Amino acid sequence: MPKPFATTVTRWYDEHARELPWRGPQASPWAVLVSEFMLQQTPVSRVLPAWAEWMRRWPAPGDLAAESAGEAVRAWGRLGYPRRALRLHAAATAIEARHGGQVPTSYDDLRALPGVGDYTAAAVAAFAFGARTAVLDTNVRRVYRRYFDGGDDMATSPSRAERAAALDRLPAVAAARYSVAVMEFGALVCTARSPGCDRCPVAAGCAWHAAGRPAAATRRPVQRYAGTDRQARGRLLAVLREHAGPVAGAKLDQAWPDARQRARALDGLVADGLVEPLSGGRYRLPA
Repeated sequence: MPKPFATTVTRWYDEHARELPWRGPQASPWAVLVSEFMLQQTPVSRVLPAWAEWMRRWPAPGDLAAESAGEAVRAWGRLGYPRRALRLHAAATAIEARHGGQVPTSYDDLRALPGVGDYTAAAVAAFAFGARTAVLDTNVRRVYRRYFDGGDDMATSPSRAERAAALDRLPAVAAARYSVAVMEFGALVCTARSPGCDRCPVAAGCAWHAAGRPAAATRRPVQRYAGTDRQARGRLLAVLREHAGPVAGAKLDQAWPDARQRARALDGLVADGLVEPLSGGRYRLPA
C-alpha cells in the first residue's frame, strides 16, 4: 500500500475529526460497543443523545443485563431497527455471564457475542483495545474501492479478497487510529452522494478521480418509509413504549388505520421478540 495514503488520511483525521464521546480517552469498551450497535444505519446526530442517555442509565454491561429486554426496547426510542436493542441486551447478558461483566478484548470472543457481526467485532477490537483488525464499514469500503480500484460499486458484503486487502493496508503502527481515520474520511469527505474531491487530500492518487469519477453500474434504490410496514411497526412500538404496563389491542388499533397492515406489522413484532402477546388481547414489551 502506498505509504502516503495512510499518512495523509491519518494526518487529515488529526485535524478534522469530530469530537465524539465514544472516541474520547475516557470511553470504556462498553461505551464503544454501545455506540457501534447504535451507529448501524443511523446518523451520528441521532445517536448522540440516545447514547448519552444509555451510558447514564447503564454505564456497564451488567447494568443493562439486570433490566428486562423490554426496557432496552423502550429506551431505544426512535433510533430505528429496534431489534438492535434486543441484540445489545443479549450481548450485555452474555458479557455478564461469560466474561465477568467485562467486554472481551479479542475479535473471536467479541464475534461470539449475540448480535455481534464481523464489522462490530473488528471495530470494538480496534477502537476499544487498539487491535490490528480490518474495520470494513460502508464508508471504509467506499474509500478503498474508489482510491485503489477506481470504481464506485460494491457488493452487499465484503468478499474474502476485500478483507485480505484491507488487512494488508493497515500500517504496522497505530493501525486502530488509521482505521477510524479512513472511516471518518469516508463519512465527511469521500461521501456516497456528494464527494468532496475538491478538498480531498489524496485526490492526486485516487484511481476513481483519475478515471473521471465513473458512476456505479447499478444504484441501490432509496427505500421509502412512509406507509410501509416498517413505519407501522414503529407506530405500534411507540404506543407500547409510552406505557409501563400492558396495552389493550384497541389502543394499538388507533396507532395505524389499515387493519390488515397493522395486523401484519404486529405479527412481525411478535415474531421478532419485540412484543409479547398476553391474554385478553393485550400486548407489552418483552419481559
